[in-house]
Amino acid sequence: MDYQEYLEAIKTLNLWARHYYVLDDPLVSDEEYDKLYHQIKEFETKNPSKIAQDSPTQRVGDKILESFSKSSHIQRMWSLDDVFTLQELQEWIQRVGKGENLAFSVDPKFDGASLNLLYENGLLIKATTRGDGFVGEEVTQNAKTIKSIPLSIPYKDKIEIRGECVIAKDDFENINQERLQKGENLFANPRNAAAGSLRQLDYKITAKRKLQFIPWGVGYCEIKEQSFFALMQKIRSFGFITSPFSKLCEDIKDIETSYQLLIKERDSYPITLDGMVIRLDDIALQEALGFTIKSPRFACAYKFPAIEKRTKVLDIDLQVGRTGVVTPVAILEPVKLEGAKVSRATLHNFDEIKKKDIRINDTVILIRSGDVIPKIIKSLPNLRDGTQRECKIPENCPICGSELLIEEKLIKCQNLNCKARVKNSIIHFVSKKALNIDGLGEKIVELLFDEGKITKLEDIFSLTLKDLEGLEGFKEKKIDNLLRAIKQTKGVELWRLINALGIEHIGEGASKKLANAFGVEFHTKNLEDFLELEGFGVEMANSLLEFCRVNKQRLLKLLEILTPSYANAIKIDSKLHGKTFVITGTLSQRREYYQEILESLGAKVSSSVSKKTDFLLRGEEAGSKLTKAQELGVKILNEGDFEFLLKS
Repeated sequence: MDYQEYLEAIKTLNLWARHYYVLDDPLVSDEEYDKLYHQIKEFETKNPSKIAQDSPTQRVGDKILESFSKSSHIQRMWSLDDVFTLQELQEWIQRVGKGENLAFSVDPKFDGASLNLLYENGLLIKATTRGDGFVGEEVTQNAKTIKSIPLSIPYKDKIEIRGECVIAKDDFENINQERLQKGENLFANPRNAAAGSLRQLDYKITAKRKLQFIPWGVGYCEIKEQSFFALMQKIRSFGFITSPFSKLCEDIKDIETSYQLLIKERDSYPITLDGMVIRLDDIALQEALGFTIKSPRFACAYKFPAIEKRTKVLDIDLQVGRTGVVTPVAILEPVKLEGAKVSRATLHNFDEIKKKDIRINDTVILIRSGDVIPKIIKSLPNLRDGTQRECKIPENCPICGSELLIEEKLIKCQNLNCKARVKNSIIHFVSKKALNIDGLGEKIVELLFDEGKITKLEDIFSLTLKDLEGLEGFKEKKIDNLLRAIKQTKGVELWRLINALGIEHIGEGASKKLANAFGVEFHTKNLEDFLELEGFGVEMANSLLEFCRVNKQRLLKLLEILTPSYANAIKIDSKLHGKTFVITGTLSQRREYYQEILESLGAKVSSSVSKKTDFLLRGEEAGSKLTKAQELGVKILNEGDFEFLLKS
């Protein structure tokens, strides 16, 4: 096979793959497909410098990631406003239509995980999750394993193609069966499974999950079309899955007919649907209407009515999470709900149980309407037969037996040695907002914990070369880098250590206040001391007191190991002391960089613009926060202005 034959073979194989995975219309047998695939693979083995980027072999990555990097969308990914009734839909149409005769593009709303694909020169160069709408996690390596995502498209200009990553109901059941056999936690529903599969650091796991990608829109796009429906037909012709329910509707009657058809099809359709997306079809009108703070004015989600099922509460289990919070979970008589078998439902807290009067052996109503996780909405007391019993609030941790912190709604195990929370506590302890130990990501912690190399927080600091040698993926350089990173935590900033402890109600901001106010003696202070700090309430203070009491010896040990640094860094005489800043847009440094500088000068950093905001620090692609700041007359700074302000 020469190079030209190799390129032709790639075209042929990609065509076969599209017919198999996208059109559900196989052109050849599996044997023929595999034969040509291996011929391509053989050519690439002999000619590694000539491998084409759209070769089907490039769907497989070359290494397991330790973490995902952040990536900005060129254009923001928006969420949609919901309507639930025909009357609400009519009101929405009147708002956007203003009496005009309009056409509407309608599509099924698939229940999955949103993904943004960036193509340049016809090649897939980046795939990013929705994230906060501005910045998501780059999952390109995983996206390439999804066979319904083309590695190349015939359109050569830059374009962002957006859609939903979904898992078919049957595939979801198979995944949960496998997890059950392995003793792993089950996914709550297909959406949960799709999101979890897309965010695997090991691309091989994603490849096994049979994800599908269904496009529903675009971000950055230079294609000139008047009709959104026509635009999406063109996008789908690039090699993507086409939805059988996409349609152009002329009026509300036409929309309602399509909506009722979807409701009839929702149970039998192989992929979970949770409503219909309706958009004004005229793209010029879309642009004229624009956006609110969180959603486009020209589109809405017409959600399906709630599905209700009866089932029985067989028992109420108590789960202990990373932070020690005890959550009651109802163990249910299994029932099918929107294509998924539901056997568990969170009850959130004991206040919720009391309010809904839910007892063990009760018959209850289970509902799913727009929510990702099915929930119990009420019990049916008239069906009680005398076997029902109340679930009492525990006084001790169901796992370790330690005395629980009991607040109005929150019940928490404060014992860091509790086995139910140890592994996740360690993961949080070393994370970026905590000790920030480079190379000690979630997967590495899990490996070390499962291998018995670390069983508690302190074990991290006694890891040796001998402990790490021979572990999967650990080469000499990686071991040296990790041990060096652990050693460098000595002298870490005190607020990072406090934040790393995972104390309920005590986040990054509170940790900095404690470090600045009390230094390493923070754990010896009393309730009145804590309540004097700005922003500290009774719940925060009590949680902190209880944590320090239960974990006194461990705190002393960690302080001895790390000898954390601290200084009363807040400069009272700073011109910025007491000023409120909001940071928005894409800047040259991560936002935390600017936040730390401002807080060291006594300034406050808020997440939203208000009349109390003194300055807005803006980067590129600043959105609604900039608009609001301009409306309120807030002083706006770019990075140059900010640097000048600091120097002055």
